[in-house]
Amino acid sequence: MKSLASPPCLRLIPTAHRQLNSRQSSSACYIHGGSSVNKSNNLSFSSSTSGFASPLAVEKELRSSFVQTAAVRHVTGSLIRGEGLRFAIVVARFNEVVTKLLLEGAIETFKKYSVREEDIEVIWVPGSFEIGVVAQNLGKSGKFHAVLCIGAVIRGDTTHYDAVANSAASGVLSASINSGVPCIFGVLTCEDMDQALNRSGGKAGNKGSETALTALEMASLFEHHLK
Repeated sequence: MKSLASPPCLRLIPTAHRQLNSRQSSSACYIHGGSSVNKSNNLSFSSSTSGFASPLAVEKELRSSFVQTAAVRHVTGSLIRGEGLRFAIVVARFNEVVTKLLLEGAIETFKKYSVREEDIEVIWVPGSFEIGVVAQNLGKSGKFHAVLCIGAVIRGDTTHYDAVANSAASGVLSASINSGVPCIFGVLTCEDMDQALNRSGGKAGNKGSETALTALEMASLFEHHLK
């Protein structure tokens, strides 16, 4: 009596319209729940003794074939024009030599994108720690499409830097979530003054300008697509 050898395992191999052999047409077959199922030729199979292919790889292949279709809607904010959008800018007075440069970069960027000066309101606060609560109040006012949060925290000899930097970041995030209005984090967290100056108009660019661009895109996204 002959022993029954185990059949070779079937290995799932993603293909792009590959014919299995000359007798197969545009359909492929795979094993599902112990039975054969005919599907389109996005997938094919070959015999292998090495076992099944990774299910994660198969799932990734299937998902990619679904999302790359004309039916998927992609939505982004616009950076073409900012006319009609209103912005508040909360600026920390601490390290003012840096925050003033960031503010100037933000305002100049708004002007380049046709935001009117009368649609920009600047609010000064003592330091970066106080930015969050003011940003939340401005967001809830309903007067602005986005709130920019500008500050500069520079590391010193104590752990005060970590406390202020973390509180500023969480405060801006909470303000955005609680108000439903984009509050953009533009607080520099630097090791020294040279780093801060490099990021406020020096060789590393002006982060205030980058913050304004983010605010424009988010304001446009909320105004035209997420209302």
